[in-house]
Amino acid sequence: MKSSSKLPEILRRHETEILNDWIRHQLSGPVRGNLIRESELREQARAFLSTVRQAVDEGNITDTDSAGWNPARDFLTEMARTRARQGFTPVETATFIFSLKMPIFARLREEYGGDAAGLAAEIWTVTELVDRLGLYITDNYQKARDEVIVRQQQELLELSTPVVKLWEGILALPLIGSLDSARTQVVMESLLQQILSSGAEIAIIDITGVPTVDTLVAQHLLKTVAAARLMGADCIISGVRPQIAQTIVHLGVELGDVSTKATLADAFRLALRRTGQSIGKG
Repeated sequence: MKSSSKLPEILRRHETEILNDWIRHQLSGPVRGNLIRESELREQARAFLSTVRQAVDEGNITDTDSAGWNPARDFLTEMARTRARQGFTPVETATFIFSLKMPIFARLREEYGGDAAGLAAEIWTVTELVDRLGLYITDNYQKARDEVIVRQQQELLELSTPVVKLWEGILALPLIGSLDSARTQVVMESLLQQILSSGAEIAIIDITGVPTVDTLVAQHLLKTVAAARLMGADCIISGVRPQIAQTIVHLGVELGDVSTKATLADAFRLALRRTGQSIGKG
């Protein structure tokens, strides 16, 4: 059933005036010029207002889940992702929608004049519509921000676990910071990929930068060693300080036949002997 709201007609007759008032209202609020140019903001507002006008023309004014609102929802989803990447805050992003109320309310007051009941009903309709759209873009902004954070965390994990080629057939994996399940997975993937591409025989896992070693960390290390062996590479764990050695013994963790050394240099010398190589003095 078609709505009796005058909003579709008002948007058709006053779209330009509403757009200009909307832009002015946004520019007077928390919109940072270093993140978006006025021309870009105007184009976004124009394009979105056009999708809103088309949707309300179909009569489903507040049913923003209906098919008629697909273009508007798609627009807001993409805008939320873009603004999340550009560094906009949730308030700045939501303001794009919520600031649309004032210019529409102004046209409603002109249209209804002294009809208080009609004006109140129309304001409620517009408020419900704009609030739904505002919540929609806010929800999508949060999802986009979560995706950005997860991606950044993944990138930091990869950057914090570099696999270095020390010598022909010898790789080193210096670990710095705590070693949890998520990071262990990244460590394994990075190490196994390098073993595959380089054909390395020895991988040195240096834990000098790991602050503490508990049962869980030890298990993660053993899993990494086991995975490397399946790829045909033996592992040496270096950076085993006295306190770490005591902790491992106290915890009863069995490292099996895994070779351990106190320093990376010691581990490198052992790796050279195992691969039948040596470094001559110049």
